[in-house]
Amino acid sequence: MVNLYINSVRVSMEEGSTLLEAARFMGFPIPTLCHMEGLSPYGACRLCVVEIGEGTRAKLVSSCTYPVEEGLKVRTASERVMKARRMVIELLLASCPQSKQIQDLASSFGVRQQRFKQEHEDCILCGLCVRMCKEQMMAGAIGFQNRGEKRVINTPFNAKSEVCRLCGGCMYVCPACQLRCTYTQPDKAICGGCANLEPPCLEKEKFDDMMCYMSPCVACEIKKD
Repeated sequence: MVNLYINSVRVSMEEGSTLLEAARFMGFPIPTLCHMEGLSPYGACRLCVVEIGEGTRAKLVSSCTYPVEEGLKVRTASERVMKARRMVIELLLASCPQSKQIQDLASSFGVRQQRFKQEHEDCILCGLCVRMCKEQMMAGAIGFQNRGEKRVINTPFNAKSEVCRLCGGCMYVCPACQLRCTYTQPDKAICGGCANLEPPCLEKEKFDDMMCYMSPCVACEIKKD
C-alpha cells in the first residue's frame, strides 16, 4: 500500500492507483470531462488538475494520469487549482458554448463569462469517443488525425468505416454532443443556466471581443419578463 496525504488527510491506496481514484475514494470531488471509468486515462481536458508538493516546488498535475506516491502531499482545491480549472472552463466555453455539460461546469464554478474568441466547435478532443470505440466496443472505427490546431477525430482516410456498428457509444460519451442531453440521462439534462441569477453579460468597455456563452441569455430572458 502507498500512503499519501490529500488535503491533509492520510490516504492508503494500492500501488498503481491514480490521484483521482484516491481523491474520489476519500470523497473529495474533482471534475473531469475526458475521464470515464472503464476507459484508459488520457489527461486531455486538464479539469482534474491538483497541486502536489510544497513551497516553490509545488506544481499542477492531472490527477487522472498521475500515480500515487509514498508521502506525497496533494491539494485538490487550492487557490492555484481553482484558478486553473476556471481558466480551462473558459477555454472549453470558447470552443463548445452549446455543450450542456460544459455549461453545468461553468455554473458550478461560478464562471459566467469567458475571455476568448468564440468558436462554436462540436469537439473538444477529449478522446472519449475514440477510447470507447476501441476499448469497449472493440471496433476502432475512429481515431485522431493530424496534430496541433489541425487535430481532428475521423475515420481512416475520411471514408465510411466498415467496422462501425452504429452502436451510438461515441455519441453517448461525448460531452459536446447535443443528443446526449435529450434522453440518455434525463435527470441530468439541465444545463444549469437557470442557476446564474446574476447577469452574465460582459463589460464591453473592458472586453470588446468577448461574447456571452448563454443561449438564450439568462439575463435577457429575465429582463423580458
